Amino acid sequence: MIPLITQTPRLQLLAASRALLTAELHKPQYFPTLLGAALPAHWPPGEYSRTTLEVFLDKLTAGGRDAAGWYNWYALRKAEGSVPRTLVGAGGFAGPPDATGCVEVRYAIADDWRGQGLGTELVAGLVQQAAATGLVRRLVAHADPDNLIAQRVLLANGFASEGTDFNGRLRFERAVEPAPHPQLQAPA
Repeated sequence: MIPLITQTPRLQLLAASRALLTAELHKPQYFPTLLGAALPAHWPPGEYSRTTLEVFLDKLTAGGRDAAGWYNWYALRKAEGSVPRTLVGAGGFAGPPDATGCVEVRYAIADDWRGQGLGTELVAGLVQQAAATGLVRRLVAHADPDNLIAQRVLLANGFASEGTDFNGRLRFERAVEPAPHPQLQAPA
């Protein structure tokens, strides 16, 4: 099983569980309580749709513990001052890596939290998570040609433009070096 929580300076990334996805889909009044975070005024963001959530829930149900962490992740802005811990975005992977260690990464930030560098930080956390699994060797992401902000987020996280896909979307890739396992490192 892979790690299911990742920290960045301002965010905590939490892997979606069946309980969280079920609440978000079918019992939205309980979702913030289970998540332990306030919801933004405009949720869900971007391409984050009900259909996508249903697919994630089906994949987690079918895959059991081995599927945990390979789909949706919630981006929670850590509490600061009078602002409570808040759900600001979502991201994750399109599933476990293929035989070559490649996995696709996606992300979206809620409208009310854009323009603060949180997308860049969310993608950095997902790259960190991919490295921590020890299973991912390459990440792929896509951005629309007119979405300059998404392109900048990917470039800031070490992705390089690799042309377009069959849908005309820009394709970005980056290598991932597996993070050293803390118990296997030599003492300092």
